[in-house]
Amino acid sequence: MQGVLTGFAVIAVVIGVGYVLGLRGHLGSQGREVLTKLAFHVASPALLFTTLATADLSVVFSARLLVTALSTLAVAGAFVAVGVVRGWGVGRTTIGALCSGYVNSGNLGIPIAVYVLGDASLVAPVLLFQLVLVTPVAVTILDLSRGGAHGTLWRRLLTPLRNPIALGSLAGVAVAASGLEVPDPVMDPVTLIGNMSVPAVLMAFGIGLCGSTMPLRGVERRPVLLAVALKAVGQPAVAWALASGVFGLRGPQLLDVVVTSALPAAQNLYTYASTYGVGERLARDAILVSTVVSVPVLVGVAAVLG
Repeated sequence: MQGVLTGFAVIAVVIGVGYVLGLRGHLGSQGREVLTKLAFHVASPALLFTTLATADLSVVFSARLLVTALSTLAVAGAFVAVGVVRGWGVGRTTIGALCSGYVNSGNLGIPIAVYVLGDASLVAPVLLFQLVLVTPVAVTILDLSRGGAHGTLWRRLLTPLRNPIALGSLAGVAVAASGLEVPDPVMDPVTLIGNMSVPAVLMAFGIGLCGSTMPLRGVERRPVLLAVALKAVGQPAVAWALASGVFGLRGPQLLDVVVTSALPAAQNLYTYASTYGVGERLARDAILVSTVVSVPVLVGVAAVLG
């Protein structure tokens, strides 16, 4: 279980640094906003580009990807259905759906894949699926729900190309699909900028915890509970049922897809919520609670299936 504990320890330390920065006011009153904008507009697009530009896109056609995609759609669809019935709004429901099925495949998934599954590349299918499809679709919906729907049909269709996150993802896929090799003088500075993404996101999240109330309180209590239940229990359960019952996966392959599905909600979802000014409390609480809950879930999955 060293991989699970190591991954969570790294995240906790960086978030803690952000919390201390916010508590002491070293970055000023706009510190969180600056880090969020830095991550969303510069660092995260650079990270997505460098990750996807050198990725093996053949993993898109694997059974693992189908399990990931179907389990993500199942839990996100469940949240959307409840959100529509309860009238939570497009933006808020989109953030909640992301918190229900968008796993922390990067800064937590990679170390867990290394220490628990024994191979960092095993997290690639879920990472590519989220970067190539889920992220561009989600940020496009958030753009349109914020007012981007005004204008011509052509302008609406071009919405993803005006979003830095989606643009970075699509550009990386284009480079990988073309087989081109980006020269080091170009790739190295982009990689350096991209390396700021994860620390910036985690520290902004930590700053956001300063002065905040305890989770699972207030008007966001029910959406948070729903998102956490779907993320921590629903998604790994659906992944297990699909992997074993439909695709016939056994042994290490079954452990792989269930472990990746049991990862908590990704911290960058808080960046999206903050950038678009919708569902910030929902994202923050769902990420925090799902991260705590996922520890015993991941340990249990590794013990039973490993």
